[in-house]
Amino acid sequence: MKKIGLISDTHGFLHPSVRKHFSNCDEIWHAGDIGSLTIIDQLVEICPVRAVYGNIDGHEVRSEFPKHLRFSMEGVDTWITHIGGYPGHYDRRVFEEINHNPPELFICGHSHILKAIPDQKLGLLHLNPGAAGKIGFHQVITLMRFDINDGKVEHLEVIELQKRI
Repeated sequence: MKKIGLISDTHGFLHPSVRKHFSNCDEIWHAGDIGSLTIIDQLVEICPVRAVYGNIDGHEVRSEFPKHLRFSMEGVDTWITHIGGYPGHYDRRVFEEINHNPPELFICGHSHILKAIPDQKLGLLHLNPGAAGKIGFHQVITLMRFDINDGKVEHLEVIELQKRI
């Protein structure tokens, strides 16, 4: 079993309570718009990090992280990308691949809208942890945490840190 902390759209800001919420995680996954490698440095102090770059990320972040990250974790085929859309409205940049070779777990950020939606047609779970930074239209800073155990995503938690100031 692996415990995963999921974060996105930090835009160069890491809320001080992220450490507390992710302290018992095995890995942190960042779904893009990191903002600065300083954010990754802070997250790595908690546990190992997997990340993709987002549309606001500059050369420094893009040279360290891919646009798409696909891997298997505890028997779950996982795909993380920043701009991906959601079930029934996948972005054109992922549309063909997701329809021809869907993962079991599809994670993206970008919208700043927290979502956990099963896609019955493709047989996948879509997650978007919302936004953890101070920039954007979201009203609440959010994260997700979940377990991957024996080929299943379990114990999905939404974490609301605070209303954005």
